Amino acid sequence: MKFVIKHEIRGRIRFHVAQKNMSYREADILQYYLDSMKHVSSAKVNHSTCDAVVCYEGSREVMITALRRFHYETADVPESYLENSGRQVNEEYKEKLVDKVLMRCINRMFLPMPIANTLTAIRSVKYITNGLKTLANRKIEVPVLDGTAIGVSVFRGDFQTAGSIMFLLGIGEILEEWTHKKSVGDLARSMSLNIGKVWLKKDGQEVQVSAESIHVDDEIVIHVGNVIPFDGTVVDGDAMVNQASMTGEPLPVHKQADSYVYAGTVLEEGELCIRVRQVGGSSRYEKVVTMIEESEKLKSSLESKASHLADKLVPYTLLGTAATYLFTRNVTKALSVLMVDFSCALKLAMPISVLSAIRQASKSSITVKGGKFLEAMAEADTIVFDKTGTLTKAAPRVVDVVSFCNESSDELLRIAACLEEHFPHSMARAVVDAASEKNLVHEEVHSKVSYIVAHGISTTVEGRKTIIGSYHFVFEDEGCVVPEGMQEKFDALPEEYSHLYMAVEGRLVAVICIEDPIRDEAADVIRTLKELGFAKVVMMTGDSERTACAIARKVGVDEYYSEVLPEDKASYVERAKAEGHKVIMIGDGINDSPALSAADIGIAISDGAEIAREIADITVGADNLNELITLRKISTALTRRIRRNYRTIVGFNTGLIVLGVAGVIQPTTSALMHNTSTLAIGLHSMKDLVL
Repeated sequence: MKFVIKHEIRGRIRFHVAQKNMSYREADILQYYLDSMKHVSSAKVNHSTCDAVVCYEGSREVMITALRRFHYETADVPESYLENSGRQVNEEYKEKLVDKVLMRCINRMFLPMPIANTLTAIRSVKYITNGLKTLANRKIEVPVLDGTAIGVSVFRGDFQTAGSIMFLLGIGEILEEWTHKKSVGDLARSMSLNIGKVWLKKDGQEVQVSAESIHVDDEIVIHVGNVIPFDGTVVDGDAMVNQASMTGEPLPVHKQADSYVYAGTVLEEGELCIRVRQVGGSSRYEKVVTMIEESEKLKSSLESKASHLADKLVPYTLLGTAATYLFTRNVTKALSVLMVDFSCALKLAMPISVLSAIRQASKSSITVKGGKFLEAMAEADTIVFDKTGTLTKAAPRVVDVVSFCNESSDELLRIAACLEEHFPHSMARAVVDAASEKNLVHEEVHSKVSYIVAHGISTTVEGRKTIIGSYHFVFEDEGCVVPEGMQEKFDALPEEYSHLYMAVEGRLVAVICIEDPIRDEAADVIRTLKELGFAKVVMMTGDSERTACAIARKVGVDEYYSEVLPEDKASYVERAKAEGHKVIMIGDGINDSPALSAADIGIAISDGAEIAREIADITVGADNLNELITLRKISTALTRRIRRNYRTIVGFNTGLIVLGVAGVIQPTTSALMHNTSTLAIGLHSMKDLVL
């Protein structure tokens, strides 16, 4: 790429791309290329000027070389990113806004008065018609008020006031629609699929490949807890699929041969082999957009209250207008009431406030699936943490493999990795990573693998039943025993580590010791959450009492529960809710899913199981618990803003009505001040919240 550096300081370059015009697509390609560079901290591409600003760390020469290497044709950019970047939408609405203001200025400055008045009268027909349609449907809502105010102004010959009202209403509509589409688009992009690898069935074997290499009619295998990455037809298998993210159905749906499955749904139980029918990356995005826009259940009660209150106040405004005229016989004073209403600002400011808060949360890698969850976050008083992958780091590591048979530790680790690689859990990843570090090739030597949630894995290896999992699963459920003469070795296992037990034909063959370090920030975050109003912080884990007690003491939770099953976590949440508490559940695994569903708000952390992220109401993408503090602050700040907006709207508009009835200000002034204040409140609501 040829470019000219226009300005430069240490760590920041502003350059101009040497081309006459830059399309939206080219700007998005360059944006993706810059953002994907490891040493680039931020980048912004302006397609209209062909300029870009890059903030980077490290060597200037490396940055310059990377820019020189760039070519639109060779840049590897996902098509779904280009289709749904949002750049074109933003530019379209900017142009609409500028056009609206320019046309207003031209009409006022250059058009003869008769022509300008005629155009105003023509434009007023739309608002008057909408008002009449609303009345025909036996409703007295905002369109009635707008149509009445504009119609009365035109009837009196006050075309300037009518024009001002329509101009400000038009600006408000553009801003509201723009903010809504941008916020929904940002949210949908953060919720869209981001699946890098899938299991391709080829020649009877499962091979892990890049999702981008999958084509229509390929057969892929979906294991329990994973997101189904493509639309397709079930070829083999029997499973329960959670389709809540697509259809809102609360219960999983049974799928078997010849059933159709959808991208973005989650395999909750069983296993499926599907034949891919659609690989387009945009289908999932579009479905998510539709889900967000159509799902009324995602609105906060404050947002819904504002919308309903706005419509309910319309009849009172009309009655106030009529009453003022009856008592004063003064049309001007009556119009002062008509020109001012509370509904416009309420309907504009509240949704924009909520969507702006969701957008601000997304900047911290927090995906919020609806305004009602922010409201619930602000009101919550109890927070329940899963331990593994949540309070502890999401990347535990294997520190030792203790053999209880004739096989070497490496061979036992190889077999364990072969079983664990199919399942999305931090402990499983630790085993697979440990085998990878030792270059242990773990080919598929087992039969079909069965995953027992919160317990472990069962399969057959070379004709022998092999299981791996928790102490409870291996020794109590399956009745396995420690080999003769090995009890002393078993009792000497280091207590500071978590243990995975592997048994073959009912006899223990290995114990994998896994270090599960506490997150550095965990204790500080829990202390801060208590300061922010949480009355009770609880930890729940399937680990032993000894491990749970040690972790609970270090992080400072109020209560902890050890050796719990998924249903135990969900039961605790249900009990706390029944006692009147507002409960948040935070987890990352398949076994957390029931509790995430049961809680007032389910929060999935980092790169946990897909089913947890899909079921959760909020997903924290950053691998840092400090984002929970950010989320709480955003939620409480949003509540404060909405309540402040209520007071401002009611107070200011009441003042305008009083001044109008008293004859201090004219209807034109009332309308101008009312609409200007509505626009100002809407613009203020678009700003990031002060945390």
